Amino acid sequence: MRSVEALDDMSTYARNIGQAIKTLSEGLKLTFKYLLQARKSREPIGVEDPNYFKKEEGTVTLQYPYEAIPVPDTGRYRLHNEIDDCIVCDKCAKVCPVDCIDIEPIKSAEEIGKTSDGTPKRLYAAKFDIDMAKCCFCGLCTTVCPTECLTMTKVYDFSEYDVRDHNYVFAEMTPLEILTKQKAYEEHQAKKEAEKAKTSSVSKPVTRPEAKVTETTAPSEATPVKPKFRPKPMTKKPTVSDEQQKTGEGAEKPVKAEETESTSPAKPKPKFRPKPTIKQASTSDEKKESNEIPKPKPVFKPKPMIKRKPKDE
Repeated sequence: MRSVEALDDMSTYARNIGQAIKTLSEGLKLTFKYLLQARKSREPIGVEDPNYFKKEEGTVTLQYPYEAIPVPDTGRYRLHNEIDDCIVCDKCAKVCPVDCIDIEPIKSAEEIGKTSDGTPKRLYAAKFDIDMAKCCFCGLCTTVCPTECLTMTKVYDFSEYDVRDHNYVFAEMTPLEILTKQKAYEEHQAKKEAEKAKTSSVSKPVTRPEAKVTETTAPSEATPVKPKFRPKPMTKKPTVSDEQQKTGEGAEKPVKAEETESTSPAKPKPKFRPKPTIKQASTSDEKKESNEIPKPKPVFKPKPMIKRKPKDE
């Protein structure tokens, strides 16, 4: 039994070795095939090229730094600031999620100059540093910049031995220039405050507005004044009975214009307003009501039940 088991173990061991050699040979065949097709150099093709995925033959790795793949225009790499076009608005520093941009502006009393797109500059950049060691390459600072002076370049290889070398300085002012600009602005502000104090101390006289007088012009003879229209009063006609109409006694007589004018206008009668009716109770009823006292009702007493004797048949 032991000899049979030993033979089975040997056969499985040999089978596993053969399978391993077979798989290794198949992998090596594919490797040698691509190795023979590979060349010493290959033209670097960018991702934007339409033949980028069609080129299957050739070496995969390039001889960097002598050869490099072209970088796309929309790549996000090292930041650069064109300080001449910067208006030091501080928008890029506010929008940065990792606070890698540090800016210190100095105000100016007058306009310093203009950018390439015509925007006036009123602030000096005493400090404009970008720490690329902190940058997360999100591109928010470039989209917020109003003058488009902050851009992302195609430089992606900027490795350094010291981390402090990743802090890029873009401000061009010297310490002496910074102090002079600060003093000039402080002097300008002091002059302004002195002028305001002088103007506030001088009190102006209070002026009251004169009343406008409108001249009344008398009506000229050429333009006569129209009389006001007054409506004539309504006169009631006398009623005539049927008998008077037959006899002709009550016939209407023509009324002259002079009589109507001489008659005084009839005054309108006041509107009739009915007075509220108030019921007055009589004295006799009041006395009866006061003297009469309600009598109590008699108490109901049930009568006892009397049993009747049955009648004899």
